[in-house]
Amino acid sequence: MTVHNLYLFDRNGVCLHYSEWHRKKQAGISKEEEYKLMKDGFLAFQTSRYKLHYYETPTGIKVVMNTDLGVGPIRDVLHHIYSALYVELVVKNPLCPLGQTVQSELFRSRLDSYIRSLPFFSARAG
Repeated sequence: MTVHNLYLFDRNGVCLHYSEWHRKKQAGISKEEEYKLMKDGFLAFQTSRYKLHYYETPTGIKVVMNTDLGVGPIRDVLHHIYSALYVELVVKNPLCPLGQTVQSELFRSRLDSYIRSLPFFSARAG
């Protein structure tokens, strides 16, 4: 099992952050076009190759993670990314302007460490 990538979107569908771990194939479109696919929102999505996990906060922030099919429900993981990482390291940081792409190296490194610590993250995938 593994994690492929993660997106954070604001309430308007603007991509605030994107991270990639074990993404084997690209969508064949630009990242900007790929981000627009989330603009109208949805609840869940699964193909024969991956599973999309979706969490939307009361403030309209959307956390989206793509994993392989073996990963079960991860609502608590997505909530942790939002509350313990995004809110604590971005929203509460006066040096991080809200509504713009996250530039915080601390956020990026803590997010990467957290994802790599998950029981379903496989360093061997990819």
